[in-house]
Amino acid sequence: MQYMLLIYSSPDLEPVYGTPEFQAMMAEFSTFNDKAKQDGVLVGGEGLQGVETATSIRLRNGKVETMDGPFAETKEHLGGYYILDVSDLDSALQYAAMIPVARFGTIEIRPLMNYNPAN
Repeated sequence: MQYMLLIYSSPDLEPVYGTPEFQAMMAEFSTFNDKAKQDGVLVGGEGLQGVETATSIRLRNGKVETMDGPFAETKEHLGGYYILDVSDLDSALQYAAMIPVARFGTIEIRPLMNYNPAN
């Protein structure tokens, strides 16, 4: 089963870019990536640029409305994601707990829809 691990954090709680704390966090991400690859469960994942780069759209009455910024204004921002192929939710939870942001943010775990059950 494939799960998406959505990584949320509040920018004011994150280590500051370029500090030793930031470098330590990035080393932990590298360790997580290596383990997930070695275990054969990593399907993909990426970090996202900041919310200030986001653009949202809505289609209303046949017209496209565009807005700068994310859809929802929240304290925590979506900063990245992983897609893992693991046996069950318990396994997905174990991997999610290894993501360094879990210590100061939130990791949301959601199963992906399978629209082609033959695969």
